[in-house]
Amino acid sequence: MSLEPYPFWLKNPRKRRIPDRLKAPDPGGELKTIDSAPRRSRRPKQLDAGSFTADIGSFALHLAAEGKAPSTIRNYTEAVRWFAGEHLLRQTCKTGWEQVDTDDVRRWMVHLLESYSDVYADGQYRGLQQFFKWLAAEDDLPDPMERLRGPKVTEKMVPVFTSVELSLLAKACRGNTFADRRDAAVIAVFRATGIRLSELAGICYVPDNLSRTDLDLEGRQIRIRGKGGKGRIVKIGHEAARAVDRYLRVRGKHAEAYRPQLWLGVNNKGPLTPAGIYQAVARRGQQCGVAVYPHRFRHHFSHTWLERGGEGGDLMELNGWSSPQMLTRYGASARASRARRHYDHIMDDGLWTCP
Repeated sequence: MSLEPYPFWLKNPRKRRIPDRLKAPDPGGELKTIDSAPRRSRRPKQLDAGSFTADIGSFALHLAAEGKAPSTIRNYTEAVRWFAGEHLLRQTCKTGWEQVDTDDVRRWMVHLLESYSDVYADGQYRGLQQFFKWLAAEDDLPDPMERLRGPKVTEKMVPVFTSVELSLLAKACRGNTFADRRDAAVIAVFRATGIRLSELAGICYVPDNLSRTDLDLEGRQIRIRGKGGKGRIVKIGHEAARAVDRYLRVRGKHAEAYRPQLWLGVNNKGPLTPAGIYQAVARRGQQCGVAVYPHRFRHHFSHTWLERGGEGGDLMELNGWSSPQMLTRYGASARASRARRHYDHIMDDGLWTCP
């Protein structure tokens, strides 16, 4: 089962597989909840940056002051620490950032491209790029990456769902058990909104306090907390609203129903972590033979919106994008679909006659 793109705890760019702790559990098993959160998988890295450490800490404070998401801060600073610990300390005699030159970055990128995917190397490149931009402005130092270009990334087409796959997935959740209703609601919200896994996991439900409740089923709206804490409102269809309502009716009998987190574990276990939600979706996909992971819903939603003629600016608002770069990336499959659909109309042999 393909798992691209993968969430931040699936960081094995060589194998791209699900770690054992995130694999779908046995039928009698339980999903991960907040009370038993999984430890994230880490590649062996040299993260002791030695004499370079202090400036990396200052860079982290700068990113936090700029309102960057915790995951972004972690990824960027880890990229810089790894570069310093693995390359500068082990492969050179340099002890300060002012000694770093363009060739150091080039050699590091060659190493990454030889050992990892181009997508992963590009992510590391962007972390270093932001650090050196900050350092150049902060300490008036030359930027060794000013004239460099990032690795060429081969775009990989993420498949959208077919109508048959969506039907099979819906049938896999058909039932009245707590798990059936919960998983059906999770999948329905993913399909209707294309929101991120972390955003879905962060939905709150406090029926006695409307200011804290993110659900408005009557208005078919959900309040979402996006990257960097940015809030937005997304719409859902009638089917998704009905699926969530069916889940809420059984949720009210749950021992942990007082919790503000919307998604709860079976057998009266606590709220689901993002990893637990990922497991639930993957398990349902395995049951019906469909490759399912949360980000595929995001791609499917974006593709469907654009393929049906939806405005790109509206999609940026719904998806919480601040850059049109993401719109271009997600719109590629929709453009290809429209081109194939129009082919027969334009190139129909019956429309062409010889002079």
